[in-house]
Amino acid sequence: MLPRRRRARVEDPGNFSSEVRFPGVTIYLAEPRMGRSRRAFLTRLARSKGFHVLDAYSSAVTHVVMEQTSAEEAICWQESRAALAPGCARAALLDISWFTESMAAGQPVPVEDQHRLEEAVPRKGLPSPVRMPPYACQRPTPLTHHNASLSEALEVLAEAAGFEGREGCLLAFRRAASVLKALPCRVTALSQLQGLPRFGEHSRRVVQELLDRGVCEEVERVRLSERYQSMKLFTQIFGVGVRTADRWYREGLRTLDDVRGQVQRLTEQQKAAPPGPEHAGPAARCRGPAAGGGGSRGAGPSWGHCHIGRWLPEGLVLYQWHQLSRSRDPTHLTRRSHIMDAFERSFCIFRLPGPLGAAWKAVRVDLVVAPVSQFPFALLGWTGSKHFERELRQFSRKERGLWLNSHGLFDPEQKTLFRVAAEEDIFRHLGLAYLPPEQRNA
Repeated sequence: MLPRRRRARVEDPGNFSSEVRFPGVTIYLAEPRMGRSRRAFLTRLARSKGFHVLDAYSSAVTHVVMEQTSAEEAICWQESRAALAPGCARAALLDISWFTESMAAGQPVPVEDQHRLEEAVPRKGLPSPVRMPPYACQRPTPLTHHNASLSEALEVLAEAAGFEGREGCLLAFRRAASVLKALPCRVTALSQLQGLPRFGEHSRRVVQELLDRGVCEEVERVRLSERYQSMKLFTQIFGVGVRTADRWYREGLRTLDDVRGQVQRLTEQQKAAPPGPEHAGPAARCRGPAAGGGGSRGAGPSWGHCHIGRWLPEGLVLYQWHQLSRSRDPTHLTRRSHIMDAFERSFCIFRLPGPLGAAWKAVRVDLVVAPVSQFPFALLGWTGSKHFERELRQFSRKERGLWLNSHGLFDPEQKTLFRVAAEEDIFRHLGLAYLPPEQRNA
C-alpha cells in the first residue's frame, strides 16, 4: 500500500517571520518551465536575503516570477488561478530578470516595463536561438558593452588557466567572454545564451551563479589566491612571461620587493623601472585594447638593443627599447608559422602626471616602422585585442586557406601576396565586413 501523499504546507500570509526585511513584497515562484529543484534553490536564496516567498499561491502574493514564459502563457496561468481563487488580487506577472536583479541588489528593484509579462511589451532580452557568427573577427565588439561584470569574471578564469598552462581552458573562457562582449543587450537570464557559439558548459555555470547570486565562488577564490595575484603582478613586467613568473613563484618570490632583492636574475629589460607601489599601478606597461594589443606581441622578443631612457626635464620617458628588423622579405615573413612580426620598432614607457597629490602613471607606447606596402597589414595587426587577432588569423587559415600576419596576406596555393591599399581591402579579400579599430575589442 502506497503511503499517503502529504499536503503542501501553506504559509500564513499575515505571519511574517522576523527575518523578512521587505514585508510589502510577497513573491511566488511559478514552477512551470522553472523546475522543482531550481524553484527550491531560488526560494532558499531569496529567503536568505530577507525576501518573503510563499510556497503556495494566495491573495497575499504581490509578485509572481516566471522563467521562459511568454506573456500569453503568463496571462492564461493567472486567469486559471483567479478561477480557482476568485478573491485573489491580480499580482504582477514578472520575468525572472526582476528576481535576479533584486537578488543582486539585495532588495526589491523597481518593476519596469521590461520585467512585466502581462503587458506583452517587447522584451529587451535576446531572441532564442541567438544567431551569432562563431569568429570574433565576424562581429563588432566595442570596448564599452553591456555585460562587463560577466565577461570580466570569465577573463579572470581565462587568465588563471593561462598561468597554469591550461591552454584549452584559457581559450574556452576567452571565447565565451568575447561572445558576451558582442551581445547588444544585458544578459539577465541563462536562456538568453541559448544558441551562442563557443559558449561552454563551464562558462554557463559561472554566468548562472553570477545571475542568481551576484558573485561566483570559483572566480572569487581565484582572485584571492596568492599564486594568481603574484603571477598577475610578475607578468606585468616587460620581458616576463608565464614561465619566468612561474619559476619566480616556485622559488618563493611573491612581491615586487622580492624581485628587486634578486636583481641578478633580471635582464636589462626587466630592470628598467618595474612597476612599484610608489610609481604606477598594476596597469603599467599595458596597452589599451583599442590601441594595439594584437596577438603578435608577447612578453618581449629575444633580440634587439636595449636603452635605458634619460630622465627628461618633464620626466616623461622612463625606458626605451629598440629592435631592428632581421628580415626584409615579406613573402618569407608571411609564410612563417609563428605570429611574431619583424618590424623595426621602439618600445617606450611614458611617465604621465597624475592628479594633485597622486602617484604618476606609466603608459606603454609602441612606435612601429613599417614599409608603405605593408602598412595596412601592420595597422590591422597592431589594432585589436589579442583574441581578435588570433581569431582573424585562424579564420583566414581555416575558412579561406590564406596566411595572414602583420606583414601580408599570402595564398599558399598560388604562392602570391595580396596587394592592398587599406585595411578595408584586407577584410574584403577575406570576405568579412570591415570592423574599425574601436570594434575589435574581442
